[in-house]
Amino acid sequence: MNQDVVIVGGGPAGLSAALTLGRGRKQVLLCDGGVRRNAAADQIHNFVTRDGTPPREFRRVAREQLGAYPSVSLRDAAVVDVAREGELLRVRTDDGAEHLTRRVLLTVGVVDEVPDIPGARGLWGHSIAQCPYCHGWEVRGLPWGVLAPSAKLAEWALLLTGWTDDLVVFSEGADLPPDVMARLAQGRVRVEPRRIRRLLGETQLEAVELEDGARLARRMLFMHPRQRPVPLVERLGLALDEQGFVRVDDQKQSSMPGVHVAGDAATPLQSAIIASSAGMMAAALLNHALTVEAALPSEGQAMSASLGDRAEWPRKHPRRPNGSPDVKRAR
Repeated sequence: MNQDVVIVGGGPAGLSAALTLGRGRKQVLLCDGGVRRNAAADQIHNFVTRDGTPPREFRRVAREQLGAYPSVSLRDAAVVDVAREGELLRVRTDDGAEHLTRRVLLTVGVVDEVPDIPGARGLWGHSIAQCPYCHGWEVRGLPWGVLAPSAKLAEWALLLTGWTDDLVVFSEGADLPPDVMARLAQGRVRVEPRRIRRLLGETQLEAVELEDGARLARRMLFMHPRQRPVPLVERLGLALDEQGFVRVDDQKQSSMPGVHVAGDAATPLQSAIIASSAGMMAAALLNHALTVEAALPSEGQAMSASLGDRAEWPRKHPRRPNGSPDVKRAR
């Protein structure tokens, strides 16, 4: 049986989208495989009614609730390719299965490029985080640091003074503008220009060791690491915006006809509750379009013709020999 929508990714965005489409009586397949971005996190925070819920429990409950909707099915497999086949899209998973669908919704998130600082990877998701709303309350009032090798990130550090009055900006040798330095001083934020040699602690940060061997006791380190698209997004050659996120229109459709995107892959505003909301909104837009196409066949045929015209997309975005699309990516 053909699907109305194949959802790729089973985090908050994908699960919310599956729920919305299931309640809209659409045939939905949710494919969930690969490494989860929040795998290191112990709890989800700042999500009303779910504050403090472990991510695994969040997914378990969501999947259980999706069981009430017979048109929604789940598959523990990663999608490795999407290709147009006439009026439909053919989705291939890493277990060799193929599925035909009218639309695809990518809720795949992004890949965080954790800085190559010794000790950082083991602390990621525990004592190193990006969002103070998600991770600040539990360590409020304790010594914090923020990796800020740019004026923009150093300015952002002032926000963290709402949770702690013991904050150090690690500028990694960058020359911050005088006005930024003055604002940080006024906010009683210390600036440490020496580079970080390593981070001490296993799952709990204990101290930051600097290039000369000096150590500063810290319990939390915030940073905004570089992010890149997941391999599937790169393989499909989806157009990206100037920040490196997937570019979508007001219907959440990407540059590939019939492929829509919601959640962290399309925005720098990232948290579980924001992703969940984005998944629901994208699903509602898809449900509306699919329902109108079914109710008004002439409009559905016009839409299919439009997608067919735009199916020249693969030729306009040729792939490089390694399988990646020849699309320039600004960062």
